[in-house]
Amino acid sequence: MKRILKMLVLLLLASGMSLVSARNALAVQGGGRDVASKDRDQSRTLTGTVVDKEENPLSGSVVYLKNTKTLAVKSFIADDSGGFRFTALSPNADYEVYAEFNGQRSSTKTLSSFDSRPSVQLQLKIDVKK
Repeated sequence: MKRILKMLVLLLLASGMSLVSARNALAVQGGGRDVASKDRDQSRTLTGTVVDKEENPLSGSVVYLKNTKTLAVKSFIADDSGGFRFTALSPNADYEVYAEFNGQRSSTKTLSSFDSRPSVQLQLKIDVKK
């Protein structure tokens, strides 16, 4: 994709066409929407709950989400019902998600780019030691 964009810029510069008019031309070809808006339209949302082995919510758990392509990590502190939410996730990336509570950790689950659902729900269980 980057190679195509680079070639397009070179062609535009050679033809004397401005980048603004080229972007507008691409938007018209795409049905009036540019590529960035298409990515936003196709973004995914990951929601879920963090619970103990008896399925009681673990409020205050920290949920970690790692993009396996960029290695960027996001975190979310679970609400009173153990809920968490990550929005605007790329449909073209795989993600690993796990939760921690009082030094204990859930198993790691994967959200695959092959999973085309726009909204995915997971339950992360932590075996809390008392």
